[in-house]
Order: sequence, then C-alpha cells, then structure tokens
Amino acid sequence: MAEQTQVTDSPTQVGGPTAAAPGPGRERQGAIYRAGVVGMKPAVPTSFADLERAAKKVATPKGWAYVAGGAGEGRTMRNNRTAFDRWAIVPRMAHGGATRDLSVNLLGTELSSPLLLAPVGAGQLIDPDADLHTARAAAATGVPYVFTNQGGTPMEECAAEMGSTPHWVQLYWSTDEALVDSLIGRAEASGAKALVITLDTTVLGWRPQDLTLGSLPFAQGLGIGQYTSDRRFREIVAERVAAARGTASDTKVTLQAIKSLISITKNHPGSFWDNLRSPMPRASVETFLDIYSNPGLSWDHIATLRDRTRLPVVLKGVLHPDDARRAFDLGVDAIVVSNHGGRQVDSSIASLDALITIRDAVGPDPTVLLDSGIRTGADVFTALAHGADACLLGRPYMYGMAIAGQQGVEEVIANVIAELDLTMALTGATDVTAISRDFVVPNPSWAG
Repeated sequence: MAEQTQVTDSPTQVGGPTAAAPGPGRERQGAIYRAGVVGMKPAVPTSFADLERAAKKVATPKGWAYVAGGAGEGRTMRNNRTAFDRWAIVPRMAHGGATRDLSVNLLGTELSSPLLLAPVGAGQLIDPDADLHTARAAAATGVPYVFTNQGGTPMEECAAEMGSTPHWVQLYWSTDEALVDSLIGRAEASGAKALVITLDTTVLGWRPQDLTLGSLPFAQGLGIGQYTSDRRFREIVAERVAAARGTASDTKVTLQAIKSLISITKNHPGSFWDNLRSPMPRASVETFLDIYSNPGLSWDHIATLRDRTRLPVVLKGVLHPDDARRAFDLGVDAIVVSNHGGRQVDSSIASLDALITIRDAVGPDPTVLLDSGIRTGADVFTALAHGADACLLGRPYMYGMAIAGQQGVEEVIANVIAELDLTMALTGATDVTAISRDFVVPNPSWAG
C-alpha cells in the first residue's frame, strides 16, 4: 500500500522556520524550472491543449481515431468539458493551512492521491507496449492502475511491473460464464485490490472516426491479450476450430486482408511462422468479437458477483441515480460515474453532472468515483468538491505515451497531481476530505 503523502510548503507557525518538504506541486514546478536553466524542457507539454496537439502529430490516423474519438457527433465529449466550465473555484485567503494531505482510503487501500489511471483498451494502437508502459509509470509515480480487459499484455505481466503500487482489474462480462469466472480468478491471483465491471459497453457505440477508416483494433488482433492468454478462452477457440475443420473460408484476398492477417499473426502468442500456418489466431479474433461482451447483461448477473469473487466490486458506467441506488442495494462496494469518455452514447449526460445528482441521491457514505472529462488537477479538485472520492484519468496519459512512452505517462501524472496540490494550497484545502461544495460556485462567466 502507498504511504500517506503529507506535504508542507509554508511555515508551520507564525515566525517559525520554513518546512523542508515543498510538496508535489512545488517539487514539479522546481524540477521543470531548474531544467529550464540549462535549456531542457519537459518531455510532454504541461497544458492539455498543447498535449493533445502534440500527441495528434505523432499518432497514426487509426490510433488517434480510436483514442481521441467519441460517439456520434462528439456531443458527449463536449458535454463533459462544458460541465466543468459551468463551475468556478472560489479560493479562500489567509487560511493558515501550511500542510496538505493528498492521501485517500479507497476500499481499504491507502492511496497517495485521489487519482487512478483508467483502463484504456487497445493501447497497442499508440504503442506496442502500452500496457507495460502504463504499469511501469503507475509504479514509478505510486498511482493505481486499472488494468484494461482489452489490453495487449496479460494482466499477470502488468502486475509483475506494479511492485507495491495497487492495481485493479477491469472486466467485460462475456457471454461465456466460465470465461467470466476465469478472468475473475486471474484478477484475484494477480493481487488486484478490486474488480471493475464495465457496464456501458455491452455493444460498441457508433464511432464515426473508426468507422470512416474501417478500423477496429480487435479485428487486427490488437487488444485481446487478456483473452489469448486465458485457458478457458483458448478452449473455446479450439472447439470452434475443430467444429469448422473442412469448411471453406470466404475471406476475400486483398492487400488489406494480408496486412490484417500479418497483424493478427504477430499479436497472437507463439511463433509468428507457426501462427501463420495455424487457424488459431484468426479463430481467436473471431471468437473474441463474438463473445467478449454480453448484450444481455443485467442486474441478475451483477447479483452473482458476491458468490464469485472475494474482491471488492466496482461498477463502472453508472449515470442514473436509480442505477447507483440499485448497485449499492446489491452490495457493490463502489461505482464509477462514467460515460466512457463520451465514446458510447452521443448526447449523453456529462459525468460531472451525473455525479452531482448521484451523490445527492446516495448520500455521503458510499464510495463514488468519477471518470470522463478529467484533464487537469483543477478538474480533479472540482470533481472532489462535488462528491467524488477519487478520479480516473484516461486520454491525457495516453497522449503522454504517444509523445514520450513511459516517461510521457509519468510526466502527465506528475503534472495533474502537482496542479491538484497547488490548487489545494491556494484555496485552503488542507486535505482531500476538506474539499467540499463550499469551494465551488456556478461560474458567473459561463455563457453556455
């Protein structure tokens, strides 16, 4: 477990000595400015707009479409940002708060800050070792990482990189219940601190950026490493191959078909040349697309989890207060208020707006996290003020990875935490629990 972070950047008493520990905000600023003296700049831009522009320049068109794109006309993505713009932070002066404690306790685990790395599927479109880069950056910064179920690297390999930094594991509920149990068992064996069930992707949303390119990473064998490394999944594939033996393929031979075959073969476990001669890689892709998510997922499925895992259960994708109440009535340990980064339903409610309604509905005690729309430390502060216990960061760290690999992820994390720390210092919030709605008001400058 991560140790608590108690930071000091001002005198501990009137007329007293200045404390040595500057805190993550001033430490990050100082490191950047000292490097600037000798002509060195950060590996990634420190503003989100510049970060996004720089990442777009280096990402492939397919990688950018998948990671940066949203559902439909992108209205939900805009809603997420507009929701933050509608609120203004009101700093308090002469508060005398010399120290800040960024630590939080989530589901029995002490974390150094209220920030986690969200699961981002098919990161191989940005970097072949995306999942390992993220795990190593999480470990280096002490920030928990929610392993994606749609990753290219098996969870066991990512867990080996995490050291003492906590990790959670995401689960997409398959149509094969034995596969669900297998993935849960592997999450437990990997040392995960929680199991995160994604509710909002029982089918893929309408994503024009990917559709225009005809690009689905999973059809190229990308992002299915959790499955091809799973014994139950391999059993299903073998059964399908045996059943299909002797049937003719109707795949049209084109240059793109050959490229896809190479990608599928390269990303499947085992020797490339053995895979090229085997029907297993292609069958694995087809099987994944058929069974990875259950369109009929219901509360009855969720109710079975208490008998299927000893891990705390987190439901990701909750936006309605009635769903939040039902989740907690079923004994779920936490929810993540999320619209999947605006990638599933166009014109969906913003996650921050949903958070406000849900927190009012469930009261102060249940554990509620926020995902979707978080870009900066000030965003994290605003979300905490509205009742989030912690926030999940997604696109920004992937943009950092596109620019500078693991170092880029580390710097993005450091920048977000630094800004949160400085925002707390400048508003008078001495610890995370002190960040309340008293610090925010409807933005009088918002003209939406």
